[in-house]
Amino acid sequence: MELNEAVAERIEELLKEKRMTAYRLFILSGVPQATISGIRLKRSRSVRLDTIYALAQGFGISIAEFFDSPLFKGNIISD
Repeated sequence: MELNEAVAERIEELLKEKRMTAYRLFILSGVPQATISGIRLKRSRSVRLDTIYALAQGFGISIAEFFDSPLFKGNIISD
């Protein structure tokens, strides 16, 4: 799995866990809807760290908590 795919899956997990819509995430994080959509649909080959930080804040978690998922463990991630 590539990093952008893992980030997209983590966002989906957190949206379900927090019972949040992508629109609500946009409002709380300040990340443009087009950016969130591009990440979720895996159109973006890379995701900036400051974007992930803003999304984590929108979810009400730290960036460490965002990456605290089996999606990011071990040798699962490739470039």
